[in-house]
Amino acid sequence: VQLQASGGGLVQAGGSLRLSCVASGSIFSINDMGWYRQAPGKQRELVALITSGGNTNYADSVKGRFTISRDNAKNTVYLQMNSLKPEDTAVYYCNADILRPPVPRYNSYWGQGTQVTVSS
Repeated sequence: VQLQASGGGLVQAGGSLRLSCVASGSIFSINDMGWYRQAPGKQRELVALITSGGNTNYADSVKGRFTISRDNAKNTVYLQMNSLKPEDTAVYYCNADILRPPVPRYNSYWGQGTQVTVSS
């Protein structure tokens, strides 16, 4: 199983970016999918989470600016980021809880990370 993230880049404050993350491989089912970020010198933190049923949860710092969504048919999770701020600068990682045969439980998988840089 692999998670491939894309869509990062350099943007001015107030701008927008859309991140995508595709899960591929021998996948039976995907439960929660999410985006995390890690800024230099800081711990990795949850940005947004979406359940298989579409329920969402956001960090307070991004509420009202970021939107997480998923396409279950494509095993893909998205993060639409609007009104970006310099403090959003970080490496963004996607994560998914995946059930793959023959393992009889969900395991957590991580993407490789994509850099988001917001200039002031």
